[in-house]
Amino acid sequence: MSDNIVYKWTDGSNKDFQEFYKKTEEYYSKIVGGIENRRAFVPYNHSDGIPNVLIAYMDDVAVACAGFKSYSEDDAEIKRVWVEPSCRGRHIAKSLMNQIEDRAQKLGYKRAILQTREIMADAVGLYEKLGYSKIEKYPPYDNLVGAVCMAKEL
Repeated sequence: MSDNIVYKWTDGSNKDFQEFYKKTEEYYSKIVGGIENRRAFVPYNHSDGIPNVLIAYMDDVAVACAGFKSYSEDDAEIKRVWVEPSCRGRHIAKSLMNQIEDRAQKLGYKRAILQTREIMADAVGLYEKLGYSKIEKYPPYDNLVGAVCMAKEL
């Protein structure tokens, strides 16, 4: 694959995004030792209702995604940040996040929030490098063991 990356906006019903959703569900289940260890998270991770989705393509192949939806009047919640393992290290996630934040800000959001897990050290590290800080867990993740919530002012 070339390093020519094209970013396209879509929504959660996009076929490529739905494929990433399946991959991320499998990945999340694997890192926590099976779906039974994350059942409490699953009801909050439906992706088809995400209105703002950005997909990165290389040679017309979807290689990464990220999305956001409204959490509150001021907060945009970032969902499903994913870069295919073979494409990591090319700053695609950083670009996705920057574009997501820009669009959220243009739509009037004042803060970006997200939920991840401490076990996902690479993700936590990326978010911290991008200026996100850990915050108190917000609903519906406030009672879920292993949840880490982060925020960044836009």
